[in-house]
Amino acid sequence: MTAAGLLPRVDAALPAAFARSAAVRAEGAGMRTADFSRWMEGRRLAHAFHVERIPFRELAGWSFQEGTGNIVHESGRFFTVEGLSVQVGSGPFRAWQQPIIKQPEVGILGLLAKEFDGVLHFLMQAKMEPGNPNLLQLSPTVQATRSNYTKVHRGAAVKYLEYFTEPGRGRVLTDVLQSEHGSWFHHKANRNVIVQTDGEVEPDPDFCWLTLGQLGELLCRDNVVNMDARTVLACAPLGRAEDRARTTDTGVRSWFTTERARHELRATRIALDGLEGWVRDDDAVRRPDGRYFEVVAVRVEAGNREVSQWTQPLFAPVGEGVVAFLYRRFDGVPHLLVHARVEGGFLDTVELGPTVQCDPANWSHLPPADRPAFLDEVLGAGPERIRYRALHSEEGGRFRDAVSRYLVVETGLTRTPPGYQWVTPGQLSSMAQHGHYVNVQARTLLSVLNTCPDLL
Repeated sequence: MTAAGLLPRVDAALPAAFARSAAVRAEGAGMRTADFSRWMEGRRLAHAFHVERIPFRELAGWSFQEGTGNIVHESGRFFTVEGLSVQVGSGPFRAWQQPIIKQPEVGILGLLAKEFDGVLHFLMQAKMEPGNPNLLQLSPTVQATRSNYTKVHRGAAVKYLEYFTEPGRGRVLTDVLQSEHGSWFHHKANRNVIVQTDGEVEPDPDFCWLTLGQLGELLCRDNVVNMDARTVLACAPLGRAEDRARTTDTGVRSWFTTERARHELRATRIALDGLEGWVRDDDAVRRPDGRYFEVVAVRVEAGNREVSQWTQPLFAPVGEGVVAFLYRRFDGVPHLLVHARVEGGFLDTVELGPTVQCDPANWSHLPPADRPAFLDEVLGAGPERIRYRALHSEEGGRFRDAVSRYLVVETGLTRTPPGYQWVTPGQLSSMAQHGHYVNVQARTLLSVLNTCPDLL
């Protein structure tokens, strides 16, 4: 038997191709990075965008289901807002109830890649989402639920969808199912995929080609690159010059498996009307104490979307979040402190999250011992210890003004309390090649490290 027709199991040249793209930061084949803001403002002015909050009675096509109070769409598709009852085995809050988004469809988050002059570029879209604080942000080439791309909304076709649904249209560089926010979604997953084409691609005016390095520059700006683009960039198969780590790869996987096995999570879907500690009025489903988030309704106009007008529910966090990795070097090798987090909507109980992930205002009424570990270390860091800082909004199609301050903070701490582990960026990147291993907030920070390789 010969080796004719066989392929290498791993494309050894792929990490170098991504590294070359990450090194090109000032000017790509499509535009100079310095010209991006002008281009983005041009796309903003080219279309009519408007979002306003409305009372629930003005929702069109949505209603409170009789008998449960769940918010449902008349088509039976898109998503529902239900209740969730959660019990966990540890922490200051062992049981709670909350609204949750149930969206069983697997969406597509797809980046189309192409080489120009030997450098990988990625086709990015200026996309309006009703929950974005600035409405228009940079999204992947395709960002669509199954209901969207099968045209349940009877709208226009999703541009460039064929590269991600028709086999043979390009070379797949990465393809992995990843979770969304476990605090707000129940078992939600999206396909994160990068496909490279060698053919001609006709650029739509709302799309532009950018290198990985240019995207790194834009990730250092507030609310420019949206969550869906960030999670795909986190899955890019980068190689890293790491041959040593504080814990072996097998040791990290064993620790992660142990964390999954030792944690208890019981999450039961219940009627929205049956939630304890939540009330519903004409404008919101909310908590009387004003904490956490509200469920609200909005009316949307967007000239460049598949449907130009619609109404929908959104989750609206009450405060601004803080999401941070503590970072330090051990014998010269960069390491990040990851946290094995339990969230009520996770499919597999635990995913790797950042060191800190919370809205500090939601914990201010608790004694210091019950506040999130390392929160004070992050909040008290001086500018000399902050290696990265930017504001990023979460998924604007489901969340309204959900903004967090993302940070990488240098520390001299070495301790690893239960549930925490020091890993290298390469180890975390390797874990992100598996579905439901690394949560969406950690993937945002990983996207920064992937596009800014000299950050640490």
